[in-house]
Amino acid sequence: MLPEILPRPAPITNDEYLARRRALMAALPADSAVLLPGASLVTRSRDSEFPFRQDSDFHYLTGFPEPDALLVLLPGRPDGESVLFCQDRNPLIEAWTGLRLGAEGAVREHAVDQAFENTEREKRLEALLDGRRTLYLPLDSPEAMAIAEEVRSALMARARRGACPPEVLADVAPLLHEARLIKSEAELTLLRHAADISARAHVRAMRAARPGLAEYHLQAELEHEFHWQGGSGPAYASIVGGGANACVLHYIENRGLLGDGDLVLIDAGAEFDLYAGDITRTSPVNGRFSDAQRALYALVLEVQERAVATIRPGVTLIELHDGVVRGLTEGLIGLGLLEGEVQARIDDESYRRFYLHSTSHWLGLDVHDVGAYRREGEPRPLAPGMVLTVEPGLYIPADEDIPEAFRGIGIRIEDDVVVTAGGHEVLTSGVPKRMEEIEALMAAE
Repeated sequence: MLPEILPRPAPITNDEYLARRRALMAALPADSAVLLPGASLVTRSRDSEFPFRQDSDFHYLTGFPEPDALLVLLPGRPDGESVLFCQDRNPLIEAWTGLRLGAEGAVREHAVDQAFENTEREKRLEALLDGRRTLYLPLDSPEAMAIAEEVRSALMARARRGACPPEVLADVAPLLHEARLIKSEAELTLLRHAADISARAHVRAMRAARPGLAEYHLQAELEHEFHWQGGSGPAYASIVGGGANACVLHYIENRGLLGDGDLVLIDAGAEFDLYAGDITRTSPVNGRFSDAQRALYALVLEVQERAVATIRPGVTLIELHDGVVRGLTEGLIGLGLLEGEVQARIDDESYRRFYLHSTSHWLGLDVHDVGAYRREGEPRPLAPGMVLTVEPGLYIPADEDIPEAFRGIGIRIEDDVVVTAGGHEVLTSGVPKRMEEIEALMAAE
């Protein structure tokens, strides 16, 4: 019998993409323009490319799925105006790589006001940007900067004939990323689906785990589920760390063998319609936690659940992190891995020997999603529509001063959480995290 296939959620509509473009243009001066390139194909080796993945900002404003596209937004006109440049239609190339939408298809399928093929871009860009004083673009994009400079140079050469090149280059990222931080209902639907796929994959990997397998066997279980459910694959490089490999935060080799008596830490999430899932679970390879593993796991779980429970509008990520640090430090002292007073060990950062990273990050079109963590120098309060991770962990080095039973144990527990008007919603509850639930799942036939 084939595994269950989850129903696909509705995609984001053209009306929503149009509203996003109009909202951005409404925030800009009437004599400005936005220049935003999409992603290009990236060579993997010789004549083969990595699978194409659209630039997140470009996708947020267009939903357009093809490489080598360029979006121009022109505020100041009624409702603003959007112009898309895209790949040329070419029957010979399309016979090899698939049909392209072309200019007519872009207008028809993606509701931009105008579209032109890239062969027309150079001359039409000059006309579109002539007289636009400020040009907003991603200043960290070499491609965007090169296009802007080419247009400015061309218009400057015609200045005596009345051309007016852009005078100022400004960064579009802060405005665009602030908008991306608050998710719409349509985005939350896609994030829930990515989380559901990710949770099913983690359950599948837990059920498959046993001594003698390799880490890549569990990676294969995870990524099969991602694709089976219609995801594009992993939202980031899957981490499957058995034993002491779990203490390497970004361990992605996934080549080690899973030993009897070890834990395996899996940090993996599916990408669906470019939206990311991000889950970490830690489970015993043989299906049973040892006493030392149980003690450390109980500490991480208690701190993680307490942090999740505090999420609501008005709380800051600093408050979440400070609570996690205090809870872990108290527990480490209780287990004999640290000595002294809790506040002293926090102040001298002794806890960082065992907990090196922050507790949370934003989640959305990127797994470490955009959006400022501070406003005017102060931690920003959480607001409805924000999506974040909560992921405390402990990573015990195999050093001689560490009690032998604890050496080389790495544990992280991570969930994806939406801030709601009344508190929060955990997106990733579909995969167990309590020890008795994990052991029962792994024992089931």
